[in-house]
Amino acid sequence: MKKNLLSLCLALAMGGTAPLAVQAESTISPANISIAPTISTAQLQHVPWQPLVPPATQDIKLTSASPQISQGNITGAVAAFALPADRGSMEITLSSLVTDNQLYAPSVLVLDEQMRPAAYYPSSYFTYEKAGIMTSDRLQGVMKLTPALGQKQIYLLVYTTRDDLVKTTQLLDPAKAYAMGVGNAVPDIPDPIAKHSPTGNLKIKATAEQGMGNVMIGLIQSAPTPAPVVVGNTPQLAAAAPQPTKVAEPMLSETENYFNQAIKDAVKVGDVDKALKLLNEAEHLGSTSARKTFISSVKGKG
Repeated sequence: MKKNLLSLCLALAMGGTAPLAVQAESTISPANISIAPTISTAQLQHVPWQPLVPPATQDIKLTSASPQISQGNITGAVAAFALPADRGSMEITLSSLVTDNQLYAPSVLVLDEQMRPAAYYPSSYFTYEKAGIMTSDRLQGVMKLTPALGQKQIYLLVYTTRDDLVKTTQLLDPAKAYAMGVGNAVPDIPDPIAKHSPTGNLKIKATAEQGMGNVMIGLIQSAPTPAPVVVGNTPQLAAAAPQPTKVAEPMLSETENYFNQAIKDAVKVGDVDKALKLLNEAEHLGSTSARKTFISSVKGKG
């Protein structure tokens, strides 16, 4: 696994390309993409994709008149979004709100520019959040996505399943929530149960996200891993290792030596993300040897 990652990083640093991939960071990892539902290309092409350009917040009411998919385990109303792939990383917060003790249990499939599966977030990824002063009971999850280079847009499909429709979600009774909030004794009363529904109310928030550690949309994962995932033609690490930028003045030799040694040390202990960040920073400051140091270190490590 480490050897493959090093080879990938080396190819990217040398200006090469890599197959499709997707990258994510969360306390709960996206599921193995191989178990994601299969949706026909024809079906996907007929879905009305709503543009969602960060920063943006949208409320979506899914009804019987909303776009529908009934294929395999997927059933009911769906929400579909097209996001720009040329603006860097994004953080997507999806909430499904409880209404009249009913709840839409969302799953999310992220597709690359060619509408190939790149990341998969099953309903179990979206966890129950109790109501607050300004928020209602909801299922909620945060997805951090980094489109691979060379794409114009990626796609996010929100749907529910037949399996989820036979389930329920236990809520927290408002009296209990209040008692917990003010430090009173929690009353011994039953909590309400929300039935899952093929329709519901969603809120989606998209913001620009800086830095590493997101899901890259482009290469299909063979197994779940805490490492980044990618969506598109090149993995997220491609964005982490751009070609060197030109600066007005060369870097001082002491600073050059510092960065080169730090890159070597990071690769030596297997922290390739750190080495890539150091490479980016060094080249931004005018280093002419950091990329060569990174490549030779990765070759030696591999």
